[in-house]
Amino acid sequence: MNSRFKGVRLGVQSYSFRDRGLDEAIEAMKTIGLGEVELWQGHIEPGRGQKISREALREWRLSTPLSLFEGVRRKFDDAGILLYAYNYSFREDFTDREIERGFEMAKALGIKVLTASSNVTTARRIDPFASKAKIRVGMHNHSRIHENEFATPDDFAKAMAGMSRYIAINLDIGHFTAANFDAVDFLSRNAKNIVTLHLKDRKRDQGANLPFGQGDTPIKAVLETLRTRKFDIPANIEYEYKGEDTVAEVRKCFEYCKAQLA
Repeated sequence: MNSRFKGVRLGVQSYSFRDRGLDEAIEAMKTIGLGEVELWQGHIEPGRGQKISREALREWRLSTPLSLFEGVRRKFDDAGILLYAYNYSFREDFTDREIERGFEMAKALGIKVLTASSNVTTARRIDPFASKAKIRVGMHNHSRIHENEFATPDDFAKAMAGMSRYIAINLDIGHFTAANFDAVDFLSRNAKNIVTLHLKDRKRDQGANLPFGQGDTPIKAVLETLRTRKFDIPANIEYEYKGEDTVAEVRKCFEYCKAQLA
């Protein structure tokens, strides 16, 4: 299944389907026609819809057979969907072994990209493992400007200073806009370091998530930049606004993106 449109790689962050399990999420992607995915860790790890202690989650990560992840890859292959990246959010409380395990999971999933809602200072700990595994880690930004969290261009610059090419960027254009930064300019200047984009529509000044086309995020301009500059960066829909039917809303997001490129 191919969801590349006008040369632009349109995909989905599976967090968009957080209301259902992995198999049901894959079926939803097939129904919509989405051919590429960044897999949310909550679709594999325990804890979705239930409480699990931090210690129990660490133990699960360290002890679960890698064959589980190989099986997940087969599910996507069988569905004709390209599994491009896995979201594994390294944080300061990760042990070194827990960090290393993320790259073992990535290899079992057959991918070369991890994305992470991480701390700025954690990048220095991640880099040696990423370099050894030759797997890039895209740091994900949010809109809240806070010490040691990714939100601003300077946060990305600080994390990547002195690092290898394996420390990279997962740019969420909605959060970037809500924090009052220019997503088109940042994309144009930093494309070689961006491994994925997250598409959502938000208002500036920390505004709400809204249906595509109703916020201030320059979705059209970003997609046109990908097309005209021939940037081979996946643009993944991340459905976060409130809607009644997840499949219908993600389909609307997908159709909106295609219409902006038509």
